[in-house]
Amino acid sequence: MLKALFSILVFPGVMFLAVFGFIAEFYDRKLYARLQNRVGPPWFQPWADFIKLVGKESLIPEEANPGVFKFMPVLALTSVASAFLYIPLWRQEALFSFNGDIIVVVYLLTIPTLTLFLGGWYSRSIYSTLGAMRSLTQLFAYEIPLLASILAAALLANTWSLGEITVFYSRHPWLWLINLPGFIIAIITLLGKLQKVPFDIPEAETEIVAGTLTEYSGKFLGLFRLMTDAEMVVCAALLSAVFLPFGLNLTAPAGFVLFLLKIFAIISVLSLLRTVFARMRLDQMINFCWKFLAPCAMAQVLVDLIVKGVIAR
Repeated sequence: MLKALFSILVFPGVMFLAVFGFIAEFYDRKLYARLQNRVGPPWFQPWADFIKLVGKESLIPEEANPGVFKFMPVLALTSVASAFLYIPLWRQEALFSFNGDIIVVVYLLTIPTLTLFLGGWYSRSIYSTLGAMRSLTQLFAYEIPLLASILAAALLANTWSLGEITVFYSRHPWLWLINLPGFIIAIITLLGKLQKVPFDIPEAETEIVAGTLTEYSGKFLGLFRLMTDAEMVVCAALLSAVFLPFGLNLTAPAGFVLFLLKIFAIISVLSLLRTVFARMRLDQMINFCWKFLAPCAMAQVLVDLIVKGVIAR
């Protein structure tokens, strides 16, 4: 029992995820700044921002629903931390694993977007409401191609377990090339899930201030910020487990270092993409996802089913 509690709360659980999330935020912001020929923040900036927010007073708008307003940041962070426990990190098995856990992980990673919607909607601010509607609309655009690209890899592996998926692709590494288009689609849709440029439409500061989080302050804003950092790490870990399942049979130190390298590599690609592109309009984002990404993701599913049939013969 003590070992399980330590794994959930400390390593590789909540505390490790929080610290790694701050490190990932610093790396993302620093790399993004350097790509724009700026200096960027110091290494301690994410920690300083979080401590400052936790120490500030949390103001709740008079017309807001206080229960929903306070609960949404907690629910968002809890769902992300729970998803992290079912993803294989530097081993072929996760802390908790069962056949079907990939569906649970995708479901848990959908909850943060819904909490942003509910938190913004019940803030009763015009900017928060607009940001909330944009978050929910954007969810319907990127969720299908993201889900299809991940499930395509699961169909080829003939399992709904993330651990078994990593084992399958570690034994058949050449099949990684089959899922390369799905990996590219997942990277692009991940920008929308994390609400990063060019899909940072729900929190477009030049249009609607801070969007969904306009009315949030103090520790509640700090929890949302922490959730965003943790979600970036968890989503990168999910893509790493599904599309980059290499080196998971290494010993603990080497496997852990390789895991960190894969996470930072995915974050680097995200930073590069949001440096290159400008923000899109919401209608442009929806058209792009449904006209291009969704058909490509469905094509990936079809290709994986054909390859699966050929292998079965």
